Amino acid sequence: MGVEYDQELGTVHAEEMVLNIGPQHPSTHGVLRLKVRTDGEIVTRITPYIGYLHRCFEKHCENLTYDQCIPFTDRCDYIASMNNNFGFALAVEELMEIEVPEKVQYVRVIVAEVNRIASHLLSIGTFGLDVGAFTPFLYCFRDRERILDLFEMLCGARLLYNYIWVGGVSHDFPVGWVEKAYEFLDYFEPQIREYNELLTYNKIFIERTADVGVLPEEVAISYGVSGPNLRGSGVRWDLRRDDPYSIYDRFEFDIPLGTGAMGSVGDCWDRYYVRIREMEESAKIVRQALDQMPREGDVHAALPRKIRPPEGQVYRRSETPRGDLGFYIISDGSPIPFRVKLRSPAFTALSCIDEIARGWMIADVIAVLGSLDIVLGEIDR
Repeated sequence: MGVEYDQELGTVHAEEMVLNIGPQHPSTHGVLRLKVRTDGEIVTRITPYIGYLHRCFEKHCENLTYDQCIPFTDRCDYIASMNNNFGFALAVEELMEIEVPEKVQYVRVIVAEVNRIASHLLSIGTFGLDVGAFTPFLYCFRDRERILDLFEMLCGARLLYNYIWVGGVSHDFPVGWVEKAYEFLDYFEPQIREYNELLTYNKIFIERTADVGVLPEEVAISYGVSGPNLRGSGVRWDLRRDDPYSIYDRFEFDIPLGTGAMGSVGDCWDRYYVRIREMEESAKIVRQALDQMPREGDVHAALPRKIRPPEGQVYRRSETPRGDLGFYIISDGSPIPFRVKLRSPAFTALSCIDEIARGWMIADVIAVLGSLDIVLGEIDR
């Protein structure tokens, strides 16, 4: 590192500095550092340095059976574990040509969309905190706790669920869970108005986020950015609609897009507001799924006795709260995957930070980083 800094400083002009920013949050300690080159207060270049988390998820999976891999997918994105379980199970089921029972399809969509709401709540709350708004953080965590209570009732865990298995789920909804899910929706949907009053239309918040860190459509596409970050740039692309999997084609929901309502299309405010509106759409999907779900059915009916896919390979992607999550798996016919590779939406989102934060002030770098909603478990793996 010393040699690297000597080389960097050797090219710095008298009025320039090279600074380290981060880790600015405990969860990124030792995992993400931004090396920022500045001219006074103005950022001229950002180089993200990731490292030292190293869970080695993919290599671990190449030494474990398929069902033992699922807890590792929890840990890749510990904010949206249900969605990661879902993606891995879909890939293995495609490899084994497993037909999942109707009830399981509904159960999976319900828990995945509830987890999307929980993930966006954490993103919105911490983003507000990044730009100096503390109160919305408390409100978002208050509501996220209700979702964690639901998940704890469902599978006994509040963060790492290991709930969606290959061929089914670990438990059926317990007695009273569906009623509590309806209660949550009745409570939560009006709360979005409160977030808008507290944060979305707050003058200070708008000034800190509108027109800042603009991610143009063509730049987003060239970096492979996906999810709310891509849709915030005005690109209508959502795998649930454009490459539907499971039973998403049965539900009516909108794809919120950034419109530049407070500044430019693709700015920090647009990325934030897309997540607010996506919570409304997820609540809409959950309500439809609860209404349509068959009340009877065995969620273990399609669980294979032994997970041993035939020789072959598969790439299956799904829409997680952070975007397009892909699993590439090669099977050699044994109970242990020959190769597992994860395509992570957070990695591509972080890749574009130099492009969109250059030219802004140092204080804006934190806002830009927060608006991208990255999780380091997906990035340094």
